[in-house]
Amino acid sequence: MDLSLFFAGTAGSVPTARRGLPAILLRRGADRILFDCGEGTQRQLLRSAGLPDITDVFITHFHADHWLGLPGMLKTFDLRARDKPLTIYGPPGLRALMTSMKHVWGGCGYEIALVELPPDAMVERDEYVIEPFPVNHRGPAYGYAITEDDRLGRFDAELAERLGVTPGPDFGRIQRGETVNGVAPEQVIGETRFGRKLVISGDTGPCEELIDIAHRADVLVHEATFAQDEAGRARETQHSTAAQAAKAAAEAEVRLLALVHLSTRYGGREIREEATAVFADTVVPRDFDAIEVPFPERGAPALVRWDPGRVPPPAAAEVAAVEPGP
Repeated sequence: MDLSLFFAGTAGSVPTARRGLPAILLRRGADRILFDCGEGTQRQLLRSAGLPDITDVFITHFHADHWLGLPGMLKTFDLRARDKPLTIYGPPGLRALMTSMKHVWGGCGYEIALVELPPDAMVERDEYVIEPFPVNHRGPAYGYAITEDDRLGRFDAELAERLGVTPGPDFGRIQRGETVNGVAPEQVIGETRFGRKLVISGDTGPCEELIDIAHRADVLVHEATFAQDEAGRARETQHSTAAQAAKAAAEAEVRLLALVHLSTRYGGREIREEATAVFADTVVPRDFDAIEVPFPERGAPALVRWDPGRVPPPAAAEVAAVEPGP
């Protein structure tokens, strides 16, 4: 099962010519789940990976840079004659926010569900869950952990056959936990393999709960609004420095740290250099970069830089689909 994070916007509160406002697209199989939707997100997606029929949207908090692109995207879906329901999740206060903005995005011809998540909630999907957790920021604010179910250990078909299990249906039976011809599953199936885990911090200052939840995550996407020379400003605004994010990654023993939400003060190199001095496996994605996350036995998570000369075929189709007009 393919799993990746696509970075549609990596800027902090103010966009730059090269960085849009916060938005991360999770791609797992056919699922397309958007975390935050800053102003211009639909345009960012149309310029790069294409605007898919997003299945769910998770908002981390209600500062405008994290959700202001949502009304326009909802209306675009309506103009494209979307008929699939869309669920928007967020902290308590989501319904009040979206109700107050309904005169902007108006009625839609598809169902929109608004779900306010308590901090101990668990949104279940096919073979994975999405869990919110409170972070250290102004007002109600969540990070999100995406955790796959554990997987069956590797089945040793050659050993099973040598022990007397006939290839075919009996292989399936033993993988479902049955003993076949006196051969128990544990004799031919290896140790359970952990599912992959991704953690998205949202906006936060240093946060112990985040470190606990991100323990041994494959990827931690952590905000790094400031460098350490602006630590005072980070503390005042309840944001993190690159060094603080790297310290959290080291304590959580994650495999890869990705830093986003960069202030306009920084181009990216200085943020990466500060972080890698604390945690070597750090990347600073640019807009339209992606992180591919293979199963652990197949390799480590890796940053894939966007090739501006390559526009995927779906993008052109998505642009055409927006043409109907109001």
